[in-house]
This record gives sequence, C-alpha cells and structure tokens, in this order.
Amino acid sequence: MIILKTEEITAGYTEIDILHDVGIRVKSGEIVSIIGPNGAGKSTLLKTIFGILKPRKGNVTLKGENITGLKPDKIVRKGISYVPQVENVFPSMTIQENLEMGAFIRDDDYSQRLDEVYNLFTVLRERKKQKVGHLSGGQRQMVAMGRALMLDPQVLLLDEPSAGLAPILVSDIFEKIIEINATGVAIIIVEQNAREALKMAQYGYVLAMGRNVLDDKGEALLSNEEVGRLYLGG
Repeated sequence: MIILKTEEITAGYTEIDILHDVGIRVKSGEIVSIIGPNGAGKSTLLKTIFGILKPRKGNVTLKGENITGLKPDKIVRKGISYVPQVENVFPSMTIQENLEMGAFIRDDDYSQRLDEVYNLFTVLRERKKQKVGHLSGGQRQMVAMGRALMLDPQVLLLDEPSAGLAPILVSDIFEKIIEINATGVAIIIVEQNAREALKMAQYGYVLAMGRNVLDDKGEALLSNEEVGRLYLGG
C-alpha cells in the first residue's frame, strides 16, 4: 500500500525553484533512498513533504489525504516525523529531556514509548541524565532519531543522518535505521553515502538538477553502471 506520495512537486526558496515536477512513492514499511549530487534538491524535497516549504505546484499525499501546504505542527500530528541534518537536538538539555520534548503533542502516558526508544538506543538509557552537548556526533544523532520516534510516526524523514560521523559510527546509525524500519516505520532517507543508503533501501530515486532522473529497486540502482559512475563513485 502506498503510504506517502508526492506528485509534480515544484518548490524552492524565494523566487528560485529547486524542485521541478518531482514525484516519489513510498509503501508502508518501506525504506526509500533519495540520492543525487549536491544541489539536486534532495533536502528541499524532505522540507516540502514536512511543510517547512510550501510547493508552488503539486501535491503531497499521506494515506490518501492531501496534506500539501500544512504546517509542520499539523504534519507531525498526521504521522510524519523529520530529523534535519543540523540543529536536530537541544545541546543544553539532557538526553531524557530531549526525548520528552519529542512527545510535546502527546497528552497521554508516553512512558512505554520512552522505554521502547531506550530499548532501541541502549547507550542513551545509560546516559539519560547527561547533557546532549557532551555526547559524540553518533550519540547526538541517536538522540535526534529517538526524539522523532517519540510520536510513534508512520513515516520518518531522515536528512543526511551520517553526515560528519566517523565510519564506525556511520555503521551504527545505519543499523539503527534498519531496526527502526523493522518495527514498521516507513523511512525516506537522503544520504551522502549513496551506496550504503541504496543497500538498505527497497526502492530508490535519483534526483539531478531538481528533477527525477531515475527510479528503481535499491539493488537495481546499485548494479546500474551509469548510476555507479555518476553517483556512487565508480
């Protein structure tokens, strides 16, 4: 079942369009990777889906409902969470406080959900009273993802989750993404490490100059010689 799709999305900043008629589809429980060169519009697409940017043309649909142009606080309530590449944690607050901030719209007892997040990121449970500003980059990224999961989203948007991390931490983050997906959360990931992103994706899209260039199953894109030459470093 298609849980989220964009159709003919044209969007950008001020008067400049970055995306031109971009369309993607995401099935329930699927990981979809979006790859392409810098400036291709990958992050812009995530911001448009999440309501940070309003498209000049096109639609965003979640479970058959048109959510185009809704503000992020409304998008979150519909079941989409977003982890931006930068400024995705509160450094002066503890791990526990950051996670609780993720449950800001919940008016129920979210203690069970908090426990589930800690079970996923066990290293965070051990340090829950520590301020996030003192954590490693990889641990900060885990806090950011954990906070996004506090609302039990159906779709999780990840913008460059491995950016700036040491190789060993990159592996840890990708493992956690797969674990999150195994719980049934559909994931759209924009990732500089395109090869690894496609390895774990059921489906992938290639963007260039703000347009759809190619889409196929993740494994098919990995084995595509042109994709390898242009976007995967050979």
